[in-house]
Amino acid sequence: MLVDTHVHLNSHKFKDNLDEVIQRARKNDVEAMIVVGYDKETNQKAIEITEQYSFIFATVGFHPTEAKNVTNNDFELLSKQLEHKKVVGVGECGLDFYWDKENIEKQIEVFQRQIELSLAINKPLIIHMRDASEATYNVLSEYDRLKGIMHCYSGSPEMAEMFIKLGLHISLGGPVTFHNGVKPKEVAVMVPIDRLLVETDSPYLSPHPFRGKTNEPSRVKLIAEEIARLRGMSYNELAMKTTNNAYKLFNIKENE
Repeated sequence: MLVDTHVHLNSHKFKDNLDEVIQRARKNDVEAMIVVGYDKETNQKAIEITEQYSFIFATVGFHPTEAKNVTNNDFELLSKQLEHKKVVGVGECGLDFYWDKENIEKQIEVFQRQIELSLAINKPLIIHMRDASEATYNVLSEYDRLKGIMHCYSGSPEMAEMFIKLGLHISLGGPVTFHNGVKPKEVAVMVPIDRLLVETDSPYLSPHPFRGKTNEPSRVKLIAEEIARLRGMSYNELAMKTTNNAYKLFNIKENE
């Protein structure tokens, strides 16, 4: 019924209880998950997980905080991994000026190469953006035919509208449930329903009332319930719409 469009089951935090976490998600309406890689190690781990579960898919890419270490050989490997039948997107990629202000040009270069890969193979981008809204928009706006996700979006409603006009989807996670999550709540209401997705970003950003604890994909249901409440629609309708959006964007056939 739900698709968690961004989960790091490839995190070391799940190494001892991975199957338990996956089964708990299945019992909480999660019918598919997208495991997101962000460096060489987690890209490979994401692919390995997809080979064990029919309802789990992967994306592979280089996080902006990894950009300074990325080589041409790394991109060669990435291109091969993107051919895997369970790999449905490019990223996590983007710009992060919070954790790394020293390598901005390298971040932009690595981001641009991943955008170009996405366009060449027609698979969506998973875009990370932190303290870099304007720069991220400026890079993306240089391209046509974009498709992808502004992952765990935390920017303004006005910027969200600009990203949507570029062809991108907006995905909301745990912060939309926070009592002080003013911007995510505003965004949850204004995004067109056909551009809206849900995610957990597990093991990070656990929703209320589990804020501060290790997150897991079963809690995407709490996120969907809150967005449905904010939009004045039923949980079932919100789940159906966002799931259809995810299947269409990632070119995944339902119940594949």
